[in-house]
Amino acid sequence: MNPSERPLSRDLYGGLNTPSTRGVQVTSPAPRKPWLELTRQDPEVLPTQTPAWLDCLCALGSHRDASRLYTFPDGQQLVVPIVRRRGLPGPLAVQASLPHAWGMGGVVARRSLRPQDLRAVFDDLAHSPSLSVSLVPNPRQGELWRAAQPEGAVTVPRRAHVIDLGGGFDRVWQDRFASGTRNKVRKAEKSGLVIESDTSGRLVGVFYELFRRSIDRWAEQQREPRWLAHRRAEQRDPLAKLEHIAHFMGSTCRVWVAWQGDRPAAASLVMYGVNADYMMGAMDKEVAARTHASTLLQKHAIEEACRLGCRYYHMGESGESVGIGQFKERLGARAYPYHEYRLERLPLSRLDRGLRGLVKRAIGFKDV
Repeated sequence: MNPSERPLSRDLYGGLNTPSTRGVQVTSPAPRKPWLELTRQDPEVLPTQTPAWLDCLCALGSHRDASRLYTFPDGQQLVVPIVRRRGLPGPLAVQASLPHAWGMGGVVARRSLRPQDLRAVFDDLAHSPSLSVSLVPNPRQGELWRAAQPEGAVTVPRRAHVIDLGGGFDRVWQDRFASGTRNKVRKAEKSGLVIESDTSGRLVGVFYELFRRSIDRWAEQQREPRWLAHRRAEQRDPLAKLEHIAHFMGSTCRVWVAWQGDRPAAASLVMYGVNADYMMGAMDKEVAARTHASTLLQKHAIEEACRLGCRYYHMGESGESVGIGQFKERLGARAYPYHEYRLERLPLSRLDRGLRGLVKRAIGFKDV
């Protein structure tokens, strides 16, 4: 038997060795054909859980494909989109589903997820020789992951927002947008804003210029030196990365820009697939505040998701920010508390939190 395709040991289940967990087969990297089939069958699948996204990530050269296909005796199949950092030997390897600033990983499933499915995944990954494995699941599945989490896993609380697009845009507009949000859209439409979108990558530079201006604003709010804020943000999301995503993902990746004359007021990057995923946004606060450009841009992006038949519009991480949460909820989004899971051989998360805390205290950083 190929070492990358093996049955999970009965001993891993600790008494949970039921007919649905015996004889689970694991294949890594996950073959593309069954993975693509699962993306067509899973109504919750995100663009960041597709083979194309993982290939896009790996094409930048820092990671290699470590995706895993789980085949259960009862016909259930799961894929975990996961990558391994290049250049590190086995005992020091770091695996992530997915790395920071690359969206949600978690699992793609043939049928509705069950806690025992996720326990099999946790059991397998816990026996990886890697130094650490992190899992960032679909926020809508947070309760299932909590029911399956193993003892000893490091959990990082997170909160994301998602809009249910059921019933189409007319239903979203009338029943889910707050009345104040509808009024802002009407005012924005009368303000002379022009909305443009593109899937060729042509507008990435416009987005990035607004993104750099937004970094300045965030740095001031957080009492962080501008040079440090730019260094962190541009290491995480360099222009080359966004250009690469736009060209690699093609029509899946759409950049939206709201213009006031020849001045960009707000911009966003949205991924479209079975479901839509609002990945990033930026704005010129002076213009956007006056024109409600960000609200109008979201209205267009959500309307496009409905036109394409998406079931959910994921709005990404909101953290503990009251303002960000309220903005999303007034667009009809619901908050989903969930956790990131880390399986670590050494207390890396505790060490990271300690070091970050020292730096924040040293520079007077303020979380907002």
